[in-house]
Amino acid sequence: MRKKELRLVGTFASTHNAMKMERVCRKNEVPGRLIPVPLQISAGCGLCFSAPPEAKQQVLDTMEQNELEPEQVLEMEI
Repeated sequence: MRKKELRLVGTFASTHNAMKMERVCRKNEVPGRLIPVPLQISAGCGLCFSAPPEAKQQVLDTMEQNELEPEQVLEMEI
């Protein structure tokens, strides 16, 4: 079994927005990737963006600059 680690998780209302988030983060070298939404939370689509917690401000700035409104952004062990 894989060891759980603290991650920053951003959920979105649509798969389109989740995929756009991953695309702009790759382009701007923001760490993170799309993962299935953890069972502990719910979201409008089945994908969320997961990043290291130390990249929180970078992730939030990227969301704002690209007009991506998350449903929620939280830190959790996954």
